Amino acid sequence: MTQPSNTPFGLRMFRAAVLHADTYEEVEADRSALPQALAVVALASVSAGLGAWLRTLAGHDLSGGALPLPTYLAVVTLEPLVIWLTSGAFAYMVGATFLAGPETETDYREVLRTTGFAFTPGILSAFGWLPDPIGLGILALARVWILIACIVAVRQALDFTTIRAVGTFGSATALLWLLLWGLTVVPLPI
Repeated sequence: MTQPSNTPFGLRMFRAAVLHADTYEEVEADRSALPQALAVVALASVSAGLGAWLRTLAGHDLSGGALPLPTYLAVVTLEPLVIWLTSGAFAYMVGATFLAGPETETDYREVLRTTGFAFTPGILSAFGWLPDPIGLGILALARVWILIACIVAVRQALDFTTIRAVGTFGSATALLWLLLWGLTVVPLPI
């Protein structure tokens, strides 16, 4: 069993945000880091909800009125958590089975730990309320940054090349969107 790291939580987050590969390796190996990964995702979730709420107070509505405000804020707030859990599961399933290489040795918790820290840039979403185009630019930057960090996280967790990590995370994202589309478009028999 690997010993927990002495790296402070904030420093781990910073290093994950700047895509420091060794930090993702450290988090992958640290079995006690799952609560920290959850805390990162929780911070990203709260930041997204706060940014959306402040954005609506500033007169901007990203939902286009399609959802009532409380529902919209709940969806925005829970989105990082749901994406983390489901895309992590899909990345694990795709990467550990279909795209596994001879060096791939991982479990779902390792993928969750590394991808959880990849959500660190999501904290920037709290600044999405700033006037456009700055606010929208910050939101776009946070999303792209998380995407890139998740690719690095998957690469390190699954001991992949960058190309294989892109394919794995791309496949996981496609599966997630197919699932969400199926849940929203296809009516469930009641």
